[in-house]
Amino acid sequence: MNALAELMQSAAGGGKLPLYQQLQQALRRAIDEGAWGSASALPAERQLAQELGISRITVRKAIDALVEEGLLVRRAGAGNFINTRIEKNFAKLTSFSEDMRARGRVPRNEWLKRSEGLVTPEEALRLRLSPGTPVYRFNRIRYADEVPMCLEYATIAAFALGSLDAVGDSMYEALATTGNRPVRALQRLSALLLNGEQARLLQTREGDAGLCVERLGFARDGRAVEFCRSYFRGDMYDFVAELNAS
Repeated sequence: MNALAELMQSAAGGGKLPLYQQLQQALRRAIDEGAWGSASALPAERQLAQELGISRITVRKAIDALVEEGLLVRRAGAGNFINTRIEKNFAKLTSFSEDMRARGRVPRNEWLKRSEGLVTPEEALRLRLSPGTPVYRFNRIRYADEVPMCLEYATIAAFALGSLDAVGDSMYEALATTGNRPVRALQRLSALLLNGEQARLLQTREGDAGLCVERLGFARDGRAVEFCRSYFRGDMYDFVAELNAS
């Protein structure tokens, strides 16, 4: 616990941050450094308050903020646990890389295939393109902190990108450079069981639960530029959406 107290002092920013934010930063850093191990429970709020010499209200506010971030998950009657699952806001159009960085995780790609060709009948239907229109195809494994999270198979209308090699770590960053980053999308989520090839690439078992997400992305001018089909590990990913009664 002395190490956590030291982290709080280093996070204090010369006393400018409220105490609960100091604790929030200290807990986040301690979790990132593996102080409690993956999926472990944090010390009880009362224990943290006593050992750090602060109020339980302060501890609760810090933990509430980390729960809101998705870094912690609160289990009734059991305590606060480090969340190893990723929560994706299904109603917010962000890239995989942006989602991972926002959660303090390091994203990377492993390319399976990059190619160019003419639109297939399915792609033409989805992207509303004429037969013979050139497209780029990008197949990759998406990682977070070296854990494979999903398989992504994307088709991009060639007019939306400068070249096949324009895509680095982030597809959306490449599309943004040409003014064609999607600003609106239609998404469809369905459950499935991972087949042998999907399980091998995602380092899990055949027949494990997975999620398939199909996304059709539209640029600001209204043209469809992206058709993407992604397969997520069901044990690592949750999709959430905020609903409001109109």
